[in-house]
Amino acid sequence: MAQLSPADPREDTSATLLRRFYPFYCILVAAITFGYALYDRFQLDGDAVAYMDIGDNLRAHRWAGIVNGYWHPMYPAFLSLGHILLRATLRTELRAYYFANYAIFLLEMLAIVVFCDTLIRLRASLEPASGAADANFLLSRYPLRYLALALLVIASQRELSLGKVRPDALLQALLLLALAALLTHLATNRLRYAALVGLALGCAYLTKSFAFVFALLCIFALAAFRWLLLRHSLARVFPAALIALTTFALVAGPYIAALSRQHSRLDFGDSGSLNYAWYVGGTEKMHLQPYQTAQFGSSEIHLKHPERELLHSPLILSYSEMPFGTYPDWFDPTYWNDQIKPHFNLRGELARSQRNCILVVRYLFNHPEALILLALLIALGARAALRWKPGSSATNAFWIAPLLLGIAIWAIYAIVNTEERYVTVAYLTITLTLFATLRLPEGVGDPDPCNATPSLRPTASILILLLALLTAGESLRTVFDDRRNLSADGSRRGWYSPTMVHTAEGLRSLGVQPGDTVACVGFSACLDDQYWARLAGVRILTEIYDPGTHAYLFLSYMPSRDQAIAVVRAQGAKVLVADFGIARVSDADPFFRNWHQVGDTTFYALPLN
Repeated sequence: MAQLSPADPREDTSATLLRRFYPFYCILVAAITFGYALYDRFQLDGDAVAYMDIGDNLRAHRWAGIVNGYWHPMYPAFLSLGHILLRATLRTELRAYYFANYAIFLLEMLAIVVFCDTLIRLRASLEPASGAADANFLLSRYPLRYLALALLVIASQRELSLGKVRPDALLQALLLLALAALLTHLATNRLRYAALVGLALGCAYLTKSFAFVFALLCIFALAAFRWLLLRHSLARVFPAALIALTTFALVAGPYIAALSRQHSRLDFGDSGSLNYAWYVGGTEKMHLQPYQTAQFGSSEIHLKHPERELLHSPLILSYSEMPFGTYPDWFDPTYWNDQIKPHFNLRGELARSQRNCILVVRYLFNHPEALILLALLIALGARAALRWKPGSSATNAFWIAPLLLGIAIWAIYAIVNTEERYVTVAYLTITLTLFATLRLPEGVGDPDPCNATPSLRPTASILILLLALLTAGESLRTVFDDRRNLSADGSRRGWYSPTMVHTAEGLRSLGVQPGDTVACVGFSACLDDQYWARLAGVRILTEIYDPGTHAYLFLSYMPSRDQAIAVVRAQGAKVLVADFGIARVSDADPFFRNWHQVGDTTFYALPLN
């Protein structure tokens, strides 16, 4: 059977339409997403401030403040590049970071399109009659591209928002590029693509330590696929795997060496082990002290340098030991939690796995578009080509590597902690691979006009185009809604937070200057909404610990209040800052008479020195 060329009159009109409209759709998606870079709402938290602080250290060449076992430096490097190119200041830096996130989105567009193309390429190379590959499968290159971009837009609206200063979108782009390089190597056996696998995975590791484990899985998949399915000799397989591993080591090795030197042990990053201890082992996450053995959970703990406890009740902590970070306690959690060694906890693992399985189901219900379309195409007659049998050749086995690696991503996170932003890359990889396996019913792919019933492929193309356009339209509607809401609030851009800006300005009116140290009380002011401190140019070195969201009730009933304030004052803090939420401050309590509302916000400050 001859393959239809782009100019073949037998090619269906829908394929021609998709190919011609594709550049305009890419421009449309990029233009609409730029609206998110302008109007996406303010969504910063303590994680974001930590990445910004590491970016500051990068620009200042403070290398000791860059090596961090919890937050890796690749994403802060992107933030710093945006900061430099736009000549940002503290007041305008968030605009630069939104635009850096937009550049990462464009990289995601490229990565997911390349992944689709390499998936099609591997599929064609493993077909018995490669020339008929596109004739036998339901989706060719362009429909799969449209579907991928539509799903990427949906993910960028729901869990990979440009307003979140977090590395998950960058990690997703790098993992997709690594998978694309892997599939291309499997299709061509060229060693340069094995080197690209290692390069992309090395950059992914510098973005998040999760990629270390995934890199080993990818290199194993490369070797196993070629040896077991393509039946290549080990003499041919070994050089490719070695090149991929060596390239990964060259990129990731210097940072691993720096981490290991910092912690005086071989260290690839501690975010995974700490999260396992916290979420599975039952270890206390915040401000663990050596005497709190009841809160160790199943972990073995010999803390090297815990936070310095200034007062036991209420718990007052000092972070002056750490020279970096707006809020040093969350700038490098691995420093304060060094020597926490988690142990396997069956009960905790079962409970956590149950919770993570529920979140997987919830994620799928939150992303029904692709599942509905897949079910509809199967109902119309498409059939999944998941029919490879162990021991046979690699024919029809193109889906095995991407599908299993996508499942592996989901499984790794399911062991510890599943969040939507973590597993989106797994969802995209699995979903696009499943769509690529769809075959036409018998006879539909036959190029002979007498035997073909070519209605399903145009129908699939039209449905995918409709999904892509509806997704873009919904995205545009959301942008206009965000813009209208900002106008109603008196804001011009999404990156501007009146609460944070007014709090920083209010502190200056109380005499707080950049470089001063301050204290905080309450989860909101200390960890969750600490961007006010960065805008004011101050560091939070003392905390009165309150796990609650707002601090007014905690302070109202706090024992030994005068003693606590005296302890905080002795640390040299200029003010004590708290978020009182919607509580009305009572003048009847003498304790609150000296507290000042900071701007037109729910934040209050008590001058100390």
